[in-house]
Amino acid sequence: MRAWYYDDLPGHQRLPHKGESVSNQKVYDMGIKHWRIPLEKHEEILNQIAIERDYPNRDVMCLSKEGLGLIYEEKMVYFFQEHMHEDEEIRFVVDGSAYYDIRETPTERWIRFQIEPQDLVVIPVGIYHRFTLDEEGYIKSIRLFGSDPKWVYLYRSKELEVNPYRMEYLRETKEWLGLREGEDGHGPRGWGLWIWSWVTWITPWQKLSL
Repeated sequence: MRAWYYDDLPGHQRLPHKGESVSNQKVYDMGIKHWRIPLEKHEEILNQIAIERDYPNRDVMCLSKEGLGLIYEEKMVYFFQEHMHEDEEIRFVVDGSAYYDIRETPTERWIRFQIEPQDLVVIPVGIYHRFTLDEEGYIKSIRLFGSDPKWVYLYRSKELEVNPYRMEYLRETKEWLGLREGEDGHGPRGWGLWIWSWVTWITPWQKLSL
């Protein structure tokens, strides 16, 4: 994974907007989970994850100007608005590439990272983020979700700051970073509502000798 601070300079959202480099660890500290899965093994591994984590549904999402046609620009604006979800966003990239921007805690700076084929990414509940295609303008990905996904786009607002999922995310992140309650944030982090742990996620792939 390649990550950097978004430079906030004028230019289309699909441009790299490359600022200072950011370590993968800093991205992980924000709650992002990321693994590389060989394409030839992805179906087996995704099936195992779906069973163990009770994610019975999935879809294949193909985004491109050619595929979306007249609604392309509308969708690009829609995806790029700052928002959060009350459910995890799980995406495995089969082809193409794109960018995610996530809000860094506690600085509020945008961190941008690129997703490419073989990347499995989990965007946690409660994190402010946005999504865009890159200059290649195409991505094909598989998304996993439960029987009742809460993938409603909740756009950032003052009212959303007291959303329980948002508050839990902030508490977890602050505790993970070792920040005290009230120190540029909203309290300590406890893994309370967190669904997946490093141990339970990594185990299936160790068994498959990846």
